[in-house]
Amino acid sequence: MLEIYNSLTRTKAPFVPLDPANVRMYVCGMTVYDYCHIGHARVLVVFDVVYRHLCHRFGHEHVTYVRNITDIDDKIIARANENHEDFNALTARFIAAMEEDAATLAVLPPNEEPRATLYMDQIITMIAQLVERGYAYAADNGDVYYDVSKFEHYGALSGKKLEDLRAGARVEVDEAKDDPLDFVLWKAARSGEPSWDSPWGRGRPGWHIECSAMSTHCLGHDFDIHGGGMDLKFPHHENEIAQSVGATGGGFAHVWMHNGFVRVDDEKMSKSLGNFFTIREVLERYRPEVLRYFILTSHYRKPLNYSDQHLDQAQKALTGLYTALRGLTPAVPEGDAPYTAQFDAAMDDDFNTPEALAVLHELAHDVNRLRESDPAGAARAAAVLRELGGRLGILQEEPEAFLRGQAGGDGISDEKVEALIAEREAARAAKEWGRADAIRDELAAAGIVLEDGAGGTTWRRE
Repeated sequence: MLEIYNSLTRTKAPFVPLDPANVRMYVCGMTVYDYCHIGHARVLVVFDVVYRHLCHRFGHEHVTYVRNITDIDDKIIARANENHEDFNALTARFIAAMEEDAATLAVLPPNEEPRATLYMDQIITMIAQLVERGYAYAADNGDVYYDVSKFEHYGALSGKKLEDLRAGARVEVDEAKDDPLDFVLWKAARSGEPSWDSPWGRGRPGWHIECSAMSTHCLGHDFDIHGGGMDLKFPHHENEIAQSVGATGGGFAHVWMHNGFVRVDDEKMSKSLGNFFTIREVLERYRPEVLRYFILTSHYRKPLNYSDQHLDQAQKALTGLYTALRGLTPAVPEGDAPYTAQFDAAMDDDFNTPEALAVLHELAHDVNRLRESDPAGAARAAAVLRELGGRLGILQEEPEAFLRGQAGGDGISDEKVEALIAEREAARAAKEWGRADAIRDELAAAGIVLEDGAGGTTWRRE
């Protein structure tokens, strides 16, 4: 049975969907004012793998995955004003870039991808419900605030206590809160900002209310899983719970999942430290599947330490898996029970992708062992390897294309490589060992690795 660690209860427990015929998951997506960075890549890949495994367990047609887009907030407005462009033009450009990055990383599209600006009616309705139920109030400055003191379970997700939060809270001079912890639901229109009509005057929503309105509209007031990065646990997800439960009087997400932070060479990633990398910058040096594999080498709840060394290790490991698939006639998977069962057990244990990858490498070892003695058995095992890899979103390229297309060469063409290999074979046949070694060295300098075997010489790029 699938077990998931629930951030709300702080325990790992069997996952029992509210409705096995309609498993529902909501994940906080991107705020689209810039290109996605490697922290975003982790969110995209982690919950893509969760989605894939839920589909495997319950059937693709029985899983609904919603990942929102925040296309209006303070950062978006600031960037649009800085660029002297309409905020819609800014967000459209970066939504397209985000979707391109996600597709490049083999991230499946969610079933729904709601945008905050298209859910303004639902947002305003939820704020009105909170005001009516006594959880929110309109302030003198035209803003509408959530009254944190009215929600008795505030802090349950993050483990924070109101008195501790209140002691460290700051109130800006232009805010009209009753309590320093109260947070904004609706911001009164300000000069130079986009705004919408509402019962409280023109304005725009606060960030937190957007997700509450979109998630409950798309999935209902009670749904199975809510996910996002660890940085969102407080205050964003804490506030989502307070808003959603306060507005409906019912439940909200039953299981909360949070992926760990990304660090760069054991330091926090930040622009000020100069260690901030976009997905596109990383993909200038590494293939997309290498980045995806690297993300999966760490359990989703643990920190992920980004470094060139770790990316190089991921490339080497992935190359080993593709090498095992090389040259084998495709076969229909026969459900290699031991490996499939081990893989399922790893993924059922709170999506333990490092252990699942270890199973793939064990299976690749068996493929290589069987290659000479039992080619048919090797082909069947390779098919299982490819099928299980697909459940992680890897090993879906043709082996030759992957092995011959990796970064690291100096631009030498496939045709040139093949010609030099043929020349080397001729030199070896003539016992001109010096010339043969010189050709190997020339290719090695160009990033080409030769592998001599009983069936001849194969090659790959480093």
